[in-house]
Amino acid sequence: MAIRPPAPIRPANRWRCQSLFDPMNTVFAIASVVIKELYRRKDFYVLFVLTAVITLLLGAVNFFNELHVIRYLKEVCLLLIWISALIIAMATAARQIPSEREHRTIYPLLAKPVKRSQVILGKFLGCWLACGISLFCFYLFFTILCAARDPDLRWAGCFQAFWLHWCMLAVVIALVIWGSLIYAAPSSNVTINLLLVVGVLLLGKHLLKVAMRLSEPMQTLLALIYFTIPHLEFYDMRDLVIHDWPAIPWTICGLASLYAGAYTALFLLAAWMVFRRQTLR
Repeated sequence: MAIRPPAPIRPANRWRCQSLFDPMNTVFAIASVVIKELYRRKDFYVLFVLTAVITLLLGAVNFFNELHVIRYLKEVCLLLIWISALIIAMATAARQIPSEREHRTIYPLLAKPVKRSQVILGKFLGCWLACGISLFCFYLFFTILCAARDPDLRWAGCFQAFWLHWCMLAVVIALVIWGSLIYAAPSSNVTINLLLVVGVLLLGKHLLKVAMRLSEPMQTLLALIYFTIPHLEFYDMRDLVIHDWPAIPWTICGLASLYAGAYTALFLLAAWMVFRRQTLR
């Protein structure tokens, strides 16, 4: 009686590896569609050209040969970059899932089969990468402009400003994707979350000081809000670049990245929990 040789295990292992990477391939495929969609639209091009024109016009003005004018130029350019990045991030994230529902492409997407968690992750990753490419173009223009006027530009500070700004946009994108599953229309989603984000950027760091001056129960309520909300103002490094201050320690930069990653994961988890219970119509 002949003894059969053992079956080779390479094809099985290869198939197992492929099955492990299949979910990530699906996520990257959805993300690539989002990136292509953003650059087919005119949002980025209009905002980039507008930022470049306004900054170049201000840079062409010479106020009595004043050397410190470069600081005002940096401040205006960075403010325009922050406004443009928020508009691109929120508008892109807010229309992803509502657009799929409106065009009824969500049904064949989920019938492939694609899990709803993969849809959430793919939409987020696509929006975040697309905003990162847009943000890189903005900061590249900013550094070239500043390097032409200021040879002593601190490149490490510029890179930290770009990276932390991109981390902040991850939190905003995840928040807006969650909002797109709650609010009825993308316009209301963008309006409400824009007010929340601007409120946190302007008033977030002052909430605890205000709380300490109030009586109970408002003191506890404001303190609870202060320690619950994501403090997006931590990622505003504009003063560091404008005044040519030394770069912050890289450990602090890493901790801020982990802080943004935790809130991003929390908002994406909340979006998935809402999305998995919704009945698609």
